[in-house]
Amino acid sequence: MLAIILSPLYILVNLYLFWRIFGWIRVWFPSFEKKRRWLIPVIIYAFFALSFLVAFFLPAGQLRRWMKLIGNYWLGVLLYMLLAVALADLLRLLFVHLLHLRERVCRPWVHRTVGGLCAAAILVVTVLGVVNAGNIQVTPYTVTVDKRAGDMHEMQVVLLADLHLGYNIGLRQMQQMVEKVNAQQPDLVVIAGDIFDNEWEAVDRPEQLAATLRGIRSTYGVYACYGNHDIEEPILAGFTFGGGREKASSPEMDAFLTEAGIQLLQDEAVLINGQVWLYGRPDAKKPGRGIATRRTPQQITEQLGTDKPILVLDHEPSELAELADAGVDVDLCGHTHDGQLFPGNLTIQLFWENAYGYSRKDAMQVIVTSGVGLFGPNMRVGTKAEICPITLRFAG
Repeated sequence: MLAIILSPLYILVNLYLFWRIFGWIRVWFPSFEKKRRWLIPVIIYAFFALSFLVAFFLPAGQLRRWMKLIGNYWLGVLLYMLLAVALADLLRLLFVHLLHLRERVCRPWVHRTVGGLCAAAILVVTVLGVVNAGNIQVTPYTVTVDKRAGDMHEMQVVLLADLHLGYNIGLRQMQQMVEKVNAQQPDLVVIAGDIFDNEWEAVDRPEQLAATLRGIRSTYGVYACYGNHDIEEPILAGFTFGGGREKASSPEMDAFLTEAGIQLLQDEAVLINGQVWLYGRPDAKKPGRGIATRRTPQQITEQLGTDKPILVLDHEPSELAELADAGVDVDLCGHTHDGQLFPGNLTIQLFWENAYGYSRKDAMQVIVTSGVGLFGPNMRVGTKAEICPITLRFAG
């Protein structure tokens, strides 16, 4: 419903951008003043602007994959086109109406210069954003838990999240991720949800992907919880269309994790090396797969007791106060992508108590990763793709 409501706004934004950009083109190339020459630019712009909508209605196949990719790139470019053009127009209003410099500003060479600078800025940001999204970085943390864990003094945990396997993320990104994870020589690997990107059919070469993920070397195994995108649900430009039906993963998703050697925790715990509890929570809004309501933090710790260290794997960094009050020691999360695209990395801070990185909530410590993959636009600007090795130290 929200997508339908916002569609007129999307049309207006694109009309505004096309008119402003085409205005710069006509200054650079006067031959486009003739209206019969507008046809080709209109067709090209419409192709990109409607690419994700066309992909939504195409049958599964290679053509749909290509159109989805084009649409995802377009959404990122569109954001920075809008920012660049809007900034140029604001500056123009400032110079013309407030500073009364119309004669100096409204000249052809000024229009050409502004258009060229905007085009260059959009191109540079887009290219750097695409390259940055494919470069997985390592962000280490050290956490001390004031509890004993038998004869274990420390444990090396690698936190992953938001793989978003699908149209954007595939084999090459997973190969890079596995190589960097194994370089940390982890005792435990955990994945805090959003392994998939809503559509199982979007996963390319699943057998090879599963084999690659099976290559993760971890002393005590690889565990995961599901996130809000680990469900089979049609998606268009970030909006889902699932109606009132149950939100659940597909059987293919579940089977893939088994094939990949990843143990899914669905509101359940596992005792690592007989000393440390790891509890995997279902997603807060879309628990799915037969779970109507997930357990509360108090129910979790009542079930486990608090004498041993408790690590909670939760896709969204929510209920921090409740988890801390219940006696959880470390909360490991993803979901936020750290905003993924500037200025999202600034505005995301308004919506989460801890939108990214390390924080404390009373005695509990929280780590939120920006994730390995991405959602929607195939770019990262002002943020990074990452894995998080955590040196977990215990008292005594």
